[in-house]
Amino acid sequence: MKNIKEVRLLISVGVDVSKGKSTVCILKPYGEVIMSPNDYEHTLSDLKKLADQMDSFEDEIHVTMEATGNYHFPIATYLKKRDYDVRIINPLEMKRYRCQGIRNPKTDSIDAFMIAQYGIDFWFRPFQDYVVGDERIELKTLGMQYFKTMKTRQDRYLVLESVIDRALPGIGGVLNGYDKSTGKDKKSDFVYDFYHAKKITVYSENRFCDRYESWSTKKGYRYSEKEARQLYSIAKDSIPTLPSSENTKLMVQDAVKILREVDAALHDILTRMNETAKCLPEYTTVMDMKGVGVSIGPRLIAEIGDPRRFHSAKALIAFAGIDAPPYQSGKFTGTERHMSKRGSRVMRKIGFELMDTINKHQKLYAGDPVCEYFLAKRAEGKKYRVAMFAAYNKFLRIYHSRVSAVLNENVK
Repeated sequence: MKNIKEVRLLISVGVDVSKGKSTVCILKPYGEVIMSPNDYEHTLSDLKKLADQMDSFEDEIHVTMEATGNYHFPIATYLKKRDYDVRIINPLEMKRYRCQGIRNPKTDSIDAFMIAQYGIDFWFRPFQDYVVGDERIELKTLGMQYFKTMKTRQDRYLVLESVIDRALPGIGGVLNGYDKSTGKDKKSDFVYDFYHAKKITVYSENRFCDRYESWSTKKGYRYSEKEARQLYSIAKDSIPTLPSSENTKLMVQDAVKILREVDAALHDILTRMNETAKCLPEYTTVMDMKGVGVSIGPRLIAEIGDPRRFHSAKALIAFAGIDAPPYQSGKFTGTERHMSKRGSRVMRKIGFELMDTINKHQKLYAGDPVCEYFLAKRAEGKKYRVAMFAAYNKFLRIYHSRVSAVLNENVK
């Protein structure tokens, strides 16, 4: 008989990740179950048992799991260190893959089996996995912490606003709010000391202007007589629905104290993000782009990471969720398409801030291709937000090109 060369088979390991544990199923092609779904805690002892069992197979192994926030990091990191090919997929893609039947029962065991089957079906699908350094991991984590803390600030700000609207109504658009670069909030500082309209109208107009000037100097703000008289006029004409009492003072000042703590945390996080981002080779290139400052720059670098992980600028734009997928059927081709919003909402928020900055400083950024593109779209009659995200699309194309070039040069 002729010697038949042994063929290495494909083995797919499907991992359904939960908090603190994972359910693992191992398959061969055609649905042959090598290991029925079993639970493994995210501990060194349990994951070592799983890896040792996988080591006993001499065939080629792919590990597939869904991205689950922070939950998948322990098992993914451990298996990568054991030199396994770990593929992390989008949960929405997996959801659409598994919902193919009429009845779709859902348990951890079924999910692990389906993920393993997905690994078999898409075995030869191109998959890129860049090695991420500690600086990028820390920067990404800080970026998510910043985003979540900013959401907390928005909630606490609404609490303060609800009290101010009853104690000192009408001052909403007069004073500046939170300044990301300094971490200060003039409006919150003001209402802490002048928590009720009567705390302003107790003085004459000229006396309040003097009082406001000394307050501004003490707090480190620029004094404006026009601003002082406007505040006095609003307080004089307002109708407070809360009395000037100790209870009102407590509600306002406690809301401000909490807001100050959140503001201090945001400033500390942003400071650390800037210091960490400076260690990356693309920092100077990104910060030199128009509209990017100490607030936007490090957050943009944190969210995008290494742009070379996107095969093209179009992929980066899709990651931001501002692409408009084509829609065509027969002789019909859709032309008025909306952006998908299937991507990073953090990227879209950063994009709004970036383009808003460019819009406010049009004269300063004259000649910049992104600014000129934005103005051209506005001149065509495009709505503000349509023109804004069209220009952000162009910005991301330029970002992908410039930063990828810098990183490739740095490798050389």
